[in-house]
Amino acid sequence: MDALRAIVAGADLRSFARAAAQLGRSQSAVSMQLKKLEQQAGTQLFVRKGRTLIATDAGEALVAYARRIIALNDEAALALGATATTATVRLGLPQDFFEDVMPATLSEYSRLHPGIHVEVQAGPNHVLAEEVRAGRLDAAIAFCPESSSGSDGELIGKLPMHWMAHKSLVFDSRVDRIPLVLFDHPCLFRQSALSALEKAGKRWRVAVTTPSLPGIWAALRSNLGLAVRTEHGMPEGVQCSGEKFGLPKLPAISLKLLRSSNASPAAQDLCDLLEHETIRLVTPG
Repeated sequence: MDALRAIVAGADLRSFARAAAQLGRSQSAVSMQLKKLEQQAGTQLFVRKGRTLIATDAGEALVAYARRIIALNDEAALALGATATTATVRLGLPQDFFEDVMPATLSEYSRLHPGIHVEVQAGPNHVLAEEVRAGRLDAAIAFCPESSSGSDGELIGKLPMHWMAHKSLVFDSRVDRIPLVLFDHPCLFRQSALSALEKAGKRWRVAVTTPSLPGIWAALRSNLGLAVRTEHGMPEGVQCSGEKFGLPKLPAISLKLLRSSNASPAAQDLCDLLEHETIRLVTPG
C-alpha cells in the first residue's frame, strides 16, 4: 500500500521528490519502491521529460488501479477501526456553486460518512473534466455546451445564459462598443458571448478579464461592463440586461455530473449526493 500511495502521489505531483516530501519519507525510499514495482510489472512505469515526471501507458494503468485499491483499503480499515489514516474523496466544482451546493453536499456527506476527508477543487470546466478522467477527482459538476453528447457525463439540467450588468450601468449599444467582463480563455460563457455578438454584428471591447467569479461580480458592481452567466448566484444589484441594451439572445448551457470510472463506494455516495443537491439548488423546477 505504501508503494501504491507513493506512485499516486508521484503521478499527481509529477515528481517523486515532492511525493516523498508530501508523504514524509525519504526520496531514496520512494525511488526504491518505484523500482520494485517496475521489476514486478516487468516494464517502465514513469519517464522523465525535463524536470517533469510522466507516466507511461503501463504507469497510467497502474495509477488508476492504485487509486481504487487505496480508496477501498482506507474505507475497509476505517470501518474496522484499524488505522488512523483517513480515507479521502475528491470533489470538483465551478466557483458558481461554492456558496450553496458545496456546503449542502458536504454537510450531508459528513453526516453519512463522518470519518472521510473531502478535498474540494475549483477550476475551469475543461480542467475538472480532465481531472475526473485521470482519476485525480472522484466527481465533478461542470458546465458543458448545450449540444455536447451524453457520453461525457450525466446531464443534470440546462440553464439559460443571460447578459448581466449592474442596474445602474448606462451606455448606448447602437453607438458604443459593448464593454465586456470576461473569464480567462478558455471559457464557455466567454465563447457564447463573443459568438452571439459576432453573429449579430455588434461591436465590443474587453473591459475586464479575470480568472475568478468574485472578480466578475465585482467588475459588474463597479459598472465596468456586461458579463454572460446563469442567474444562479446573481448578486444584489446585478440584473439580466439583454433586452435593456438590445443584445442578442443566448443559448442554454448544460450542467453535467462527471464520475470517475474508478470511484470507490464512498465516492459513489458523494456523486449521488452531489447530483441530488445540485438538482435541488440549481436547476429550474
